[in-house]
Amino acid sequence: QVQVVESGGGLVQPGGSVKLSCAASGFTSDYYAIGWFRRAPGTEREGVLCISDSDGSTYCADSVKGRFTISRDNAKNTVYLQMNSLKYEDTAVYYCAAAFRPVDPSTPIYEYEYWGQGTQVTVSS
Repeated sequence: QVQVVESGGGLVQPGGSVKLSCAASGFTSDYYAIGWFRRAPGTEREGVLCISDSDGSTYCADSVKGRFTISRDNAKNTVYLQMNSLKYEDTAVYYCAAAFRPVDPSTPIYEYEYWGQGTQVTVSS
């Protein structure tokens, strides 16, 4: 059974940093992609923030590019989201999701088949 588990959220001051982890397990596919998403309080889930796939491709949306970086450890089947220069508006529940077919920034959310439970990131002084 495929599982996707996020960790690493918490309370951080404006301008600070936090690193989220997304561990995927229970799959046999040679290819998988992990997308990071977030949902701020009272809003709908945003489109994909960053993507990393097992072919080595990465992407981050313009809204976070330069502040957020995605990386992966293939040996651990873990993808990381390093978030720097955090702002109040980055406060959200952050989710990672796995897809086992090629994805790109336009891939609909529903094509990410397996989702984690989310991890809260709160930016506050």
